[in-house]
Amino acid sequence: MMTLPPEVQRRLSEVAGLRVLPGAELRHHTRFRLGGPCWLLADAEAPQAFEAAYRILAGSQLRWTSIGRGTNLIVSDEGYSGAILRYSAHSLETDEDTVIVDAGAELNDLIDFANAHSLAGMEAMAGIPGWVGAAIYGNAGAYGQSINQRVESVRYFDGGSVGEWSNEECGFRYRHSRFKEDKRLQILSARLRFQRGEQAALEGKSAQIRATRDAKFPPAMACAGSIFKNYLWKELPEQARAAVPPDRIIEGKVPAGWFLEQIGAKGMQVGGIRVADYHANLIYNTGSGTTADLIALLTTLKTRARHEFNLSLEEEVQYVGFEDAS
Repeated sequence: MMTLPPEVQRRLSEVAGLRVLPGAELRHHTRFRLGGPCWLLADAEAPQAFEAAYRILAGSQLRWTSIGRGTNLIVSDEGYSGAILRYSAHSLETDEDTVIVDAGAELNDLIDFANAHSLAGMEAMAGIPGWVGAAIYGNAGAYGQSINQRVESVRYFDGGSVGEWSNEECGFRYRHSRFKEDKRLQILSARLRFQRGEQAALEGKSAQIRATRDAKFPPAMACAGSIFKNYLWKELPEQARAAVPPDRIIEGKVPAGWFLEQIGAKGMQVGGIRVADYHANLIYNTGSGTTADLIALLTTLKTRARHEFNLSLEEEVQYVGFEDAS
């Protein structure tokens, strides 16, 4: 693999607050533990460092992209022939019923912080891995709660200046935000508004949810949680709707796992990538898997779902480096 031009690497290394890792193996930075090297991984721990690195990379006309913690990322076995930038600032501050949080804060740290300050509204999202910025980007949620319900405003950098959007301007919908539509926009921080709650009850709820989630998605498991999005009942094709039992429609949604069970997904394996025996929407790396194995398995599942239900399975994960893949 080629390397980043020395002049660009030198300029990045001179940015205060920027940690530069030439030739970083991306399998060490993704929860799937898959993916080859990039030219360079740069971690910015302050907005000034992030903005400076962004401008250097954008002005270089070289390939680059930004990622979060890599919990929902599939990286090509060939890696990424360019630079990777991450914004890892992680401060948390509270003012009465609001929390201001940096994009690089762990989502679970935010939930614990809110619970400790008797702020209700995200306690059921406990156990979802990853950073807050990525949670906003993909409008993460679980058990009837989603982060868009708490977002009051989001600060972002667009390559030229810092802007701020209200909740409505963020264009949230199920597992989606406007930030997915314009990759120039990099989330820096957010202001979240909560309701008042009782600390012990909130912490108890989160502990219960974490125990349930950890049993289903063990923290040490090399996976991205549920890999396919669930479906809004009203948006399903007629062939799929006709097949779904009424008791599988929950809050207007149908679990993707139900469709996967019907097509025999449980226990399927390609190389070192396997579908869990107990959860059809959980795919994990047994330790010897490759990204090519994962793509082959996903392709098989998509083909079966389309044939059986006229259904297009849609991943929750993001892809990096496939422009380079052979």
